[in-house]
Amino acid sequence: MADDILRRIERLFSFLGFIALVGIVLMLANMMGLLPASGGTPISEAQELPRGRIALISGHAGSDSGAVCEDAAGQVTLTEADVVAAITQRTAQFLTDAGYDAFVLEEYDPRLNGLTADVLLSLHADSCVQISGYKAAYQEGSPMPMAGDRILECIDTNYAAVTGLSKHADTVTHDMTQYHAFRKIDPRTPAVILELGFLGGDYDLLIGQPDLVARGVAQSLLCFLQE
Repeated sequence: MADDILRRIERLFSFLGFIALVGIVLMLANMMGLLPASGGTPISEAQELPRGRIALISGHAGSDSGAVCEDAAGQVTLTEADVVAAITQRTAQFLTDAGYDAFVLEEYDPRLNGLTADVLLSLHADSCVQISGYKAAYQEGSPMPMAGDRILECIDTNYAAVTGLSKHADTVTHDMTQYHAFRKIDPRTPAVILELGFLGGDYDLLIGQPDLVARGVAQSLLCFLQE
């Protein structure tokens, strides 16, 4: 009888010793960072950091009014800079909500010098004439023509579909293909200038539906970045 009790006590102490050993091993593993933190977010779900840098130039901001519309008395009723600023800010917000580091620059922002980003897009609007359509271009003689072509393709696919505007390619100007910012940024930064539409013919869209226009711009950039 006494021997049986002693054997049971020995088995109990052996079991308790095993439990203590397991606890010590787990404690050491936790201290060494080998165990996942309780309640932590799985790595596959962690999307806290921005996925890319997107630079947006708000056309003519901090410089001049850009194109203007006037009434019969010659009074200015609309400026390109104001219209583009509203759309640019909305575009930046869409991209930020999508997890990107999107930031807005002025026309001659000193940060353009040597700027490195995943993409730069300068937003503008055309004159106050009764013509409709958008147009876009990258630097003539660009060191990254393939990237420029891909951005233009994304604009032709997404911006056109969202806004319903047609491409007005025959009005692309030398000022667009030789845009000043192209010469200032790091040559490894893909860059395009986009004329969102005409202040005259596309007034209802640019003024009345800035969120729609901004969504078209944002989707074009996401198309390029997510390829």
